[in-house]
Amino acid sequence: MANFSKSNVPQFSVEVYQNAFLPEGGREVNAIVTVTSTGGGTTGGIPLPRAAASPGQVPGYGPGQGQGPSAAVVLMVDCSGSMDYPPTKMRNARDATAAAIDTLREGTRFAVVAGTHVAKDVYPGNGQLAVADARTKAQAKEALRRLSAGGGTAIGTWLRLTDRLLGAADVDIRHGILLTDGRNEHEASEDLRAALDSCAGRFTCDARGVGTDWEVKEVTSIASALLGTADIVADPAGLAADFTQMMENAMGKEVADVALRLWTPVGVEIRFVKQVAPTVEDLTGRRTEAGPRAGDYPIGSWGDESRDYHVCVLVPEAGIGQEMLAARVSLILPGPSGTGAPQVLSQGLVRAVWTDDMVASTSINPQVAHYTGQAELAQVIQQGLDARKSGDFDGATAKLGRAVQLASASGNQDTAKLLSKVVDVVDAATGTVRLKAKVAEADEMTLETRSTKTVRVKK
Repeated sequence: MANFSKSNVPQFSVEVYQNAFLPEGGREVNAIVTVTSTGGGTTGGIPLPRAAASPGQVPGYGPGQGQGPSAAVVLMVDCSGSMDYPPTKMRNARDATAAAIDTLREGTRFAVVAGTHVAKDVYPGNGQLAVADARTKAQAKEALRRLSAGGGTAIGTWLRLTDRLLGAADVDIRHGILLTDGRNEHEASEDLRAALDSCAGRFTCDARGVGTDWEVKEVTSIASALLGTADIVADPAGLAADFTQMMENAMGKEVADVALRLWTPVGVEIRFVKQVAPTVEDLTGRRTEAGPRAGDYPIGSWGDESRDYHVCVLVPEAGIGQEMLAARVSLILPGPSGTGAPQVLSQGLVRAVWTDDMVASTSINPQVAHYTGQAELAQVIQQGLDARKSGDFDGATAKLGRAVQLASASGNQDTAKLLSKVVDVVDAATGTVRLKAKVAEADEMTLETRSTKTVRVKK
C-alpha cells in the first residue's frame, strides 16, 4: 500500500467566468464557476485525521497524515418478483453486484442489501459492515448466489437500512449503489420522499434502472436527492460493466461533504445556483444558512474531476463607473465530525461593473451562454417527452425540435443521437423535426434519463 506524498494530495481550485459589465440600470449578474479537484490517489481505505492544511489542500492528506479516505459502500439489489421476468435479469443483477464487489478497494467497509417490500442486509448481516478482502468478497458473492426474486418494491425501506448501515461506520466516504427494475408500488410516494429527506447529506447514491418497467422520474429523483448519478441499463447483459464502472468511480472519491458557499453583500438577491456540468442539477432549494448573508450548497463527494456551476444574482442598481463585489464563492469542507471551523479550500469572486460601453455591457460570456443553452436543452427534452406522452404532438414536435437545435449548436452529440431515435431530423440548425411514428420504449427512457447530461464549453 503506497504512502501518500505531496504529489497526490487533493487540491481544489475555483475559476470564475463572467462578463462583469452591466449597462446603466442593469441588475442581473451571471457567472460560471468551475471547480476542479486534482492530485488525489487510490488510498486503501485508511481513516484520516483532520489536520491543518495549506489553502486548497484537503486536511488529513500528505506525508505522515494517513493514506487517504476510508470508505463504506452498500449495494442495494432489487429482488422483487419482477426480477424473475425474464429469469436472466436476476442472474445478471447477481453477476453485476459480484463484479462491483470485486472492484472494492481492500479495506473498504461494505454490505449487500436485498430489496423487496422490505429490506434485508443479506451480507454480512446483523446490521454490520464487512471489511473488503479476498475472504469477505468471496463470502459476499456466495450470499449473492442465494438471492432469489419474490415480493414487492418499497425503495424507501432499502434507503433507510442503507443509512443505518453506513451511519454506523466511522469513515470519510459513504456511498450507496441502487438497482431497480420496477416502480415503487408498495409504499406511498410520501414515504420515499421522507426517506430521501432523511438520507440527504448522509450518503451519496448512484441509481440504475434495468429494463424498461421502472419510472424514470422516480430513479432520477433518488440520484438527485442523494447527489449521485442515474442511468438506464436497458439490456441486463450490460449491468456488470456498468456496476464495475460505478464502483471504480466510487473508489476514486477522495473527499466527502464539500459545499459551495455563497456570500453576498447587503442588497444582493440570489436568483439561482445550478450545477451545469457534467449534468444539470438545480441546487437553489438546498441552501443551508452559514452565517450572515452566507449559505452553503451541497456538492457531494469528489475525486479527480471538474464540475461547472451557474450562479445568478441580482445586484442593486448603480451609476456608470461604479463597481461592486456581487458574490464571493468559497469551497468549504466541514470541521472534524461536523464541529469546529470549516476548512476553506478555495475562493473566487463575482463582480459587477456599470459601463456606458454598449459593446462591453451587451456581450454574453461564452461559458454563460453555453450553459444557459444546456440547461434549456435539458428542460425542453423533458417538456417535449411529457407533451408526447400526453398526446400533444404539436407541442412535442416544437419542444423536441428546439432540443435538436440546441444539441446541434452546442456540439452535444450524445444527446443529438438520442434525440434522433425519437424524432426524424429534417434540419438540425433550425430545429425542424418530425415525430417518429414508432419509438422503442428503451430509446425514449434513455433520452429522458440522460436529458440532463451536458457537454463542456468548446475551448
